[in-house]
Amino acid sequence: MTELWRLPALDQARLIRTRAASAREVVQAFLARIEAVNPRINAVVEVRADEALAAADAADAAVKRGEVVAPLHGVPVPIKVNADQKGYATTNGVIAYKDLIAPDDSGVVANLRASGALPVGRTNAPCYSYRYFTDNALHGRTLNPRNPAVTPGGSSGGASAALAAGIGAIAHGNDLGGSIRYPAYATGVAGIRPSLGRVPANNPLATAERPISLQLFSVQGPLARTIADLRAALVAMMTGPQPDPWHTPSPLAGAPIARPIRVGLATLGATSPVVAALRQAAGWLADAGCVVEEVTPPHWDEAATLWRSLLMTDSLRFMQPLIEANADDATKASWAGWAANVTAADEDAYAAGLARRTAILRDWHRLFRRHPLLLCPVSRETPFPIDLDLTVEGQARILRAQEPLYVVNFLGLPGTVVPTSTVADNVPLGVQLVGDRFREDLCLDAAELIEARAGVPPIVDPV
Repeated sequence: MTELWRLPALDQARLIRTRAASAREVVQAFLARIEAVNPRINAVVEVRADEALAAADAADAAVKRGEVVAPLHGVPVPIKVNADQKGYATTNGVIAYKDLIAPDDSGVVANLRASGALPVGRTNAPCYSYRYFTDNALHGRTLNPRNPAVTPGGSSGGASAALAAGIGAIAHGNDLGGSIRYPAYATGVAGIRPSLGRVPANNPLATAERPISLQLFSVQGPLARTIADLRAALVAMMTGPQPDPWHTPSPLAGAPIARPIRVGLATLGATSPVVAALRQAAGWLADAGCVVEEVTPPHWDEAATLWRSLLMTDSLRFMQPLIEANADDATKASWAGWAANVTAADEDAYAAGLARRTAILRDWHRLFRRHPLLLCPVSRETPFPIDLDLTVEGQARILRAQEPLYVVNFLGLPGTVVPTSTVADNVPLGVQLVGDRFREDLCLDAAELIEARAGVPPIVDPV
């Protein structure tokens, strides 16, 4: 039998369900893989083996009793350190929070448990989950197992690096400005930023509500090595009533659309390797029967500017005091570059910007009526060299490159990243598929077509 840790999550679950393998064996393989490769990449920053094995034994006992088990029964899934998991510190990469123990599970973790998954291991994130690079003074730096000279992405860089190195088949992440999709892109795995409201986002430890920009722009979601696992993980995360007013229990499968599917291609001024990956993916979609036409997404520059200014307005009030009090030196330097490049909105402009978001989204809905899918870059550049954000000039470059990520956040739309190829020195490339609200199904369907041609990138043994 293939080593259990190499298998997709759905295959692991099938073996457990049919008793061809036990959940204990799957979790043991997962723990052994952590021991073998995690010291080289520092993706998982906490793991409790005894607890994980006890949960696996309980999963096996349910199978032996003949119970009807959930789709991901017995599959280990690591959780990012900024999500509440009962009995664990929600550190968010901050030294001051190392003893901040969650009294209960966040909604997304509770839903994973209900799906049969076993939350095992906590994955690294930058301090305050703030950067596109995963490093902090509490847990240390996470390296990209495909190429340690480039970022594994942030803020879900621990999750993406773990998957690329074979630590788990599915991982949890969240995405305010690309924090699921960019790590997936940077390490050659898949990731999906769901629509606003698709997956519950509450944390029991929270003592106050998040600023409205974070409520509108941030979501919880999965990363995975295959699109089939990504789809299964999204269903697991979205299913079940949770105390989040934004949660919208909409079915994953939407209404049928006219065929052939029309895909809008937007290269958005990306660098030549990124454009080449987009045109290759467009060709694969065309071969599969899609009609691919170049488009210009409406109000692009305005949407990008508004994401930056609205988020900066709230960050000055809510994040800057925390960064000044608790952040490590790298995060403070990154924040200084962000503040130097982004102008906050005054009170009138802030209110007008939130209202303007509705009008911009309305015009995007019109785009999706003609082209139900948008194929665009994940980033305008290939994955960044480590710590590019520590200068004002580096932050300016990053803010421009990452517009294809955070415009999607601004609008609350779903975006799926699928790997396509690599460039020199084993630097991953991929593309992004964006759909209308709650049309993750179309994004995933198209991603599967691309995956069928590109193949699933191999698991890496980090140097």
